[in-house]
Amino acid sequence: MRSRHYGPDLTPPWKKPAPVPEVPAETDLVVEEVSTGFCGAVVRCEKTAQGPTVTLEDRFGKHRVFPMEPRGFLLEGRAVTLVRPSAASPAPRPPARTASGSIAVPGARARVARAGRIYVEGRHDAELVERVWGDDLRIEGVVVEYLEGVDELPAIVKAFDPGPDARLGVLVDHLVPGSKESRIAAEVTGADVLVVGHPYIDIWEAVKPASVGIAGWPSVPRGQDWKTGVCRGLGWPENTGAAWQRILGSVRSYKDLEPELLGRVEELIDHVTVGGPERA
Repeated sequence: MRSRHYGPDLTPPWKKPAPVPEVPAETDLVVEEVSTGFCGAVVRCEKTAQGPTVTLEDRFGKHRVFPMEPRGFLLEGRAVTLVRPSAASPAPRPPARTASGSIAVPGARARVARAGRIYVEGRHDAELVERVWGDDLRIEGVVVEYLEGVDELPAIVKAFDPGPDARLGVLVDHLVPGSKESRIAAEVTGADVLVVGHPYIDIWEAVKPASVGIAGWPSVPRGQDWKTGVCRGLGWPENTGAAWQRILGSVRSYKDLEPELLGRVEELIDHVTVGGPERA
């Protein structure tokens, strides 16, 4: 009787995984590692004794090394196999970034809201934070709430009852030594409450004049409404709502903001995202 020869793979065809595309691991390509969910841009590929590896950098600058296994990564939500790029590969594309300068995560969904919160004094302040950091905040599950005035802060902190699992961050206008704002901030600040501010009279000043198309923010005499005085000084119609829309429309990314504001908002995001559970 003639014997039959079978190959080593006896898996029925219908049970074999469908092939996935091979994608060169070009520098700055943004992918997600399937087993850990770590998402980042390709920094480099290396050949090791155990096989090729790829190093990814996430939006916070953290590096992790992964083996380049079949079906090991997601690219825009689809499984792919990363391979080492050839020497003739085209020049790498710069990674897509959010308005805050972070590496964008393709297809990322908003995270369930954390127990911690960020309060922002002033409606214009909240709109500016949303414009520049909105994508980052949704990915991190951080909710921003509107603080009508710094006088309300002690009551808000008491009602919020912050703790290690529910941290509170607050952004305050014109937080300078000796001011009313600084006294209230000192009263509520603690291990789980961080109050930061910028030196500007109003959030308008945190936008770089060059981005707005002006030489500088005008000086407004004491006792005069600052926003109205700015409109007069710039020769704009005395409509502060329309003026703010003009200013906000000139902000496309973090590059349009002064560093005194950038650092403070990033500090608040770091504060409320250290540990802490999500809230359904």
